[in-house]
Amino acid sequence: MTVNQEALLDIQGLSIKLPRGADRPLAVKEATLSVAPGRTLCIVGESGSGKSMIANAVMGLLPVPHVAPVAGQILFQGQDLLKLDEVGLRQLRGNRIGMIFQDPMSALNPVMRIGDQLAEAIDAHITLSPAEKQARIIAALTDVHLPDPEAIAESYPFRLSGGQRQRVMIACALMLEPALLIADEPTTALDVTTQAQILKLIRDLQTKRGTAVLFITHDFGVVSEIADEVAVMQLGEVVESGDVDTVLGDPQHPYTQRLIAAIPHGSPALRAESDNAQVLLQAQEMNKTYTSGGGWFSKARVVHAVNNVNFTIKRGEVLGLVGESGSGKSTVGRCIAGLLPLDSGRILFKGMNTGAGRDDRGRRASFGRIQMVFQDPHASLNPRHTVGRSIMSGPLAQGVPTAEALKRATELLTLVGLSADALERYPHEFSGGQRQRIGIARALAVEPDLIVADEPVSALDVSVQAQVLDLFAKVRDTFNLSMIFVTHDLRVAAQMCDHIAVMQKGCIIEHGTAEQVIRHPREPYTRKLIEAVPDFSSIIAGRRAKLALAS
Repeated sequence: MTVNQEALLDIQGLSIKLPRGADRPLAVKEATLSVAPGRTLCIVGESGSGKSMIANAVMGLLPVPHVAPVAGQILFQGQDLLKLDEVGLRQLRGNRIGMIFQDPMSALNPVMRIGDQLAEAIDAHITLSPAEKQARIIAALTDVHLPDPEAIAESYPFRLSGGQRQRVMIACALMLEPALLIADEPTTALDVTTQAQILKLIRDLQTKRGTAVLFITHDFGVVSEIADEVAVMQLGEVVESGDVDTVLGDPQHPYTQRLIAAIPHGSPALRAESDNAQVLLQAQEMNKTYTSGGGWFSKARVVHAVNNVNFTIKRGEVLGLVGESGSGKSTVGRCIAGLLPLDSGRILFKGMNTGAGRDDRGRRASFGRIQMVFQDPHASLNPRHTVGRSIMSGPLAQGVPTAEALKRATELLTLVGLSADALERYPHEFSGGQRQRIGIARALAVEPDLIVADEPVSALDVSVQAQVLDLFAKVRDTFNLSMIFVTHDLRVAAQMCDHIAVMQKGCIIEHGTAEQVIRHPREPYTRKLIEAVPDFSSIIAGRRAKLALAS
């Protein structure tokens, strides 16, 4: 093996085994990668490609002996990490090698204040006085542009938004100024503006400190923003690698070409509108307020999540609710689905009130006719129920005979691209994209008129995302369904929706056809959202032009 003398991290011929019974013997097969100080290497691939396995192997976080390196070297500053014991790895983790995890809520302790968690990371590696420690913590939170760092340090994780929690994770990872930063899908479920801010933040901190970055993602939009070099992985193997201009501008491997082609194009779909279509649902002056905290010596925190929201959906129409985290779009969807009560206002479904002050006729009219597809299919499916039982439970509750419910479940699994043998299997046996398909089948099982889809593709790989979006379009046309499609990705909204409503701080600030909102936005906030989305066709054209000039 030839060691790259300039690299801070040099991975040579790394192979990682999987336990017996897995879908393949090796999670990673003979991977060779390197990243130099001040440079960013993006590892790109679908779920199961092995990219996160490499990150965990570098950090010494693999669940050995069941999943363990069996060949190769991981050289960090010339030292083979695979030969270090747990004590040696612990000295490097957090100190010389920092890591940002994909889900900050699972990485942060929910019962510890943010400042205490950062202090714990400092205490594990260096000794500082309480005053010095506090100053280091506040400086780290300030560096990641968190508002009011002193208040954030005193807060618990659940009090922060997703973007704020991710910034806390970045602050924790960079607080001890590591030479190498590993970022494992840190922007996957974030809205476009927060994603743009975090990518810029990582880039700025890297420039300031000369940090090497190993960035794991499935999104080529992120790659185009942050990468210097790219490695594309498929089923554990590096199938293509090189500088970002070459890989994006002139991809050679069919798998790379397929991943790039699967990126949502963001062009509004042109559909003929029917003036005669039945009005299915009307939201009239919807209001929902959340109140938290408060006591003898402090005021309660009041958030107006939904503020005087109005819209109409016709039969067969798709309405996109778009906005940043905390804009109120998911709360609107949950109120429509009957999962949250309104404070005031009305939701008229087929002319009958199902919202605040609803009557029994309105409740009966909407029972089972409005279904929801959730963002996280793993959390929304009962892990102890088979797929068949999950899909059949709705029809059985409505009095459908068991034989008919089973027949319907089998037909729906075929419709969403899964085989009938999935009926007897459990959710954990499926990938994220497959679980989302099961969630769609479950929603369709009661033959609804309206589906509320809450960020259903935000955490999926681009290729799986494309398949699920195609499935939604197929389902819509097959059943003439109406949909409320909640998303933070304007590319997805443009592709899926007839109309788009842009939400900010609980209010709809702009509403129109997808063509009007995307092509001719009126509000500065809408323009800000659109500008934050990478224009991938322009990016690819620019990379190709750059390559042509170089040659």
